[in-house]
Parts: sequence; C-alpha cells; structure tokens
Amino acid sequence: MNSPIARTLIILGVVLVLLGLLWPWLQKSGLGRLPGDIAIERENFRFYFPLTTSIIVSLVLTLLFWLFRR
Repeated sequence: MNSPIARTLIILGVVLVLLGLLWPWLQKSGLGRLPGDIAIERENFRFYFPLTTSIIVSLVLTLLFWLFRR
C-alpha cells in the first residue's frame, strides 16, 4: 500500500468522516451564512451561492495542504 493514490484516498476518507462528525457544530458556527454569501429568494425560485464561505474553506485547505507537504 505504498501507492500515492491509496494514501490520498485514505486521507480523503478520514477528512470526510471528520467533517461528517463535526457538521452539527459547523452549522452552528455560521459557516455558510457569512456576509458575501449570495442568496436570492423569489416566489418559486431559490438560489444560494456561498461565495465567502467557499473562499474561506479554500484558504484553510490550501494552508493545511501546504503544511502537510513540508
């Protein structure tokens, strides 16, 4: 099991399990309802794009991956 693909899949699985366990706490933190997140609600239409949340998650993941590569 020295394959880089296998290691990546295992790490991804562990991260997904951790996110699943932390999901109730993450929802209470306000992540997903930040200023800058786009929400348009009409009579028969609802559009939601978490722009600010996506940027923050991207920055955190970039930092984590950078730290693990060192």
